[in-house]
Amino acid sequence: MNSTKQPFPIKLVRSQFPALNRVYKGKSVVYFDGPGGSQVVKSAMDAIFGYMAQGGANLHGSFPSSRETEAIISDSKLAVADLFGVKEQEVAFGANMTTLNFAISRAIGRFLKAGDEIVLSELDHRANVDPWLAMAVDRGVTVRWIPVNPQTLTLDLNDLDKIINSNTRLVAVGLASNAVGTINDVRYIASQAHKFNAIVAVDAVHAAPHFSINRDQLEADILLCSAYKFFGPHVGIAVIREELFEQLNTYKLAPAPKYIPDKLETGTQNHEGIAGIKPAIEFIASLGEGTTRKEKIESGFRNIEDYENVLAAKIRKALSEMKGITLYQADDQVPRTPTIAFRVEKFSPQEVCQIMSEEYGVFIADGDFYATTLADKLDINRTGGWVRAGLAPYNTEEEADIFIEGLRQLVNRR
Repeated sequence: MNSTKQPFPIKLVRSQFPALNRVYKGKSVVYFDGPGGSQVVKSAMDAIFGYMAQGGANLHGSFPSSRETEAIISDSKLAVADLFGVKEQEVAFGANMTTLNFAISRAIGRFLKAGDEIVLSELDHRANVDPWLAMAVDRGVTVRWIPVNPQTLTLDLNDLDKIINSNTRLVAVGLASNAVGTINDVRYIASQAHKFNAIVAVDAVHAAPHFSINRDQLEADILLCSAYKFFGPHVGIAVIREELFEQLNTYKLAPAPKYIPDKLETGTQNHEGIAGIKPAIEFIASLGEGTTRKEKIESGFRNIEDYENVLAAKIRKALSEMKGITLYQADDQVPRTPTIAFRVEKFSPQEVCQIMSEEYGVFIADGDFYATTLADKLDINRTGGWVRAGLAPYNTEEEADIFIEGLRQLVNRR
């Protein structure tokens, strides 16, 4: 008997996100601003409240609330370990990805000397660029760039064997562009870097809500993301390969632990936020099948990816047929997240977002989204950057229709 794939449980998914009940100016809100931060699943909210209601505490105490805090942190790290296929001790939490990356780059800078080289990407969010640039200035390190092709909106890897060489000590690259959605061939880039024993640091912030990520399959040494992008709270996550993590001489207070992962987690952590990470990951797992949480996460992401890509394809097709709209996207043969960047003729990106919000209840964003190098190369930074709409598994076909119709009416105004 042939099994039939079950339809995506959109009603069940939506029932778990209280923010979807919001009404603005008489219209149900359409949250298409996921790339800037997803809405939070209720189970994560409940965990945050539950932790605080029971009495929070700092670590290493000989009383119940302290031990409970330590257990919550451990449980969340085990969930992240399943999310990325890593070990619990390789997971560290922090204020956000950017703050963690500044700390990591400074620690790695202690390995480097003048004349060493690092390689950065022109397609990346500045959070995986500027921490490394600052370190390079401090240490007298040479910076090389993997260029972006402004026509294809992909990284140009033709000269990668020259860009990455025997002097390369680190390569930092994004898994997916938060501006235009291009998914990069990180595994190929990492394999080239590892020929010279260079460290590979991958920004997975934008990718993490959309598809399954396995750290070892990517051949990444450092993997960075933020829980607020995948239905959880504002907590940054760093996953560092154990052998490298042990070697890092991190900046920390003298009495703080010297062992991993604690030595990267400076100060008191956001314990209530950390409590919300495990439920966010388990929400993803609830959408899949399998005998282990890891298997369910991978299956859940396959279902999320299939669902989001159908909606994204519908929107891309509709926008491509509208006169006056310019889409910024790689070709269909290039894998992409369900992130749609565009501009509307005769309207600034900010005007588009304001009209869509005020008249249709559709929340979308405008700007360069910290992908400033790409925006500069496309010469759109001086005129407001892009309009960006991004999908999440709680979005619906009806919401896509509202968005499309709103833009159709907008382009016909002038």
